[in-house]
Amino acid sequence: MAAAEEGVTVGAHGDAGPAVDREFLSLERELSLLMRRARARSGEMARQVHPDLEPAAYGLLVCLDDSGPQRATDLAAYIGVGKATMSRQLRAMEELGLVSREPDPADGRAWLIRLTPDGRTRFRTVRAARRARYVRQLQGWDRAEVAELARLLGQLNASAES
Repeated sequence: MAAAEEGVTVGAHGDAGPAVDREFLSLERELSLLMRRARARSGEMARQVHPDLEPAAYGLLVCLDDSGPQRATDLAAYIGVGKATMSRQLRAMEELGLVSREPDPADGRAWLIRLTPDGRTRFRTVRAARRARYVRQLQGWDRAEVAELARLLGQLNASAES
C-alpha cells in the first residue's frame, strides 16, 4: 500500500508526517499567498491615503468608514491588537489629520474616533481604486462566483473570530 493510502503524507524533504488532506494543504498555500499579497497591497494603499500612514492602519479606516465612529477599545478588538498599540496608531492617524476624537455621548469618560472629512475623502478615493482593481481582476468571473467567494471568505472570517 502506498504511503498516501496508509494515511501518511510524504513531505518535500522525504519526511513522513501525519495524513493531511491535499485540500487543506492547497488551502494553506493559497491563503498564505493571498495574505502576503494583501499585506503588500495594504502598505501601498495606506501610502496612497497618506505617505506617512502605517500599513496596519488601513484596516482601521475600513472599519471607521463602514461602521462610523467607534471607541478605541472596539477598534482594538476588531483589528485584534492591544490598547497600547491602538492608542499609538490612533494618535499617529490623528496627527495626520485622518481621524478625530470626540466625547462619547453615551459615556462622558470615553471617546469616539471618527474619520475627518479629509480622511474620509482620501480613504474613499483609494478604496474605489481598490474595488476597480477587483472588478478588473475578476472580470471573467460570473457574479454568482464572486458572491460565493465573498460568502465563503465571510464564513472563514467568522469562524476565525470564534
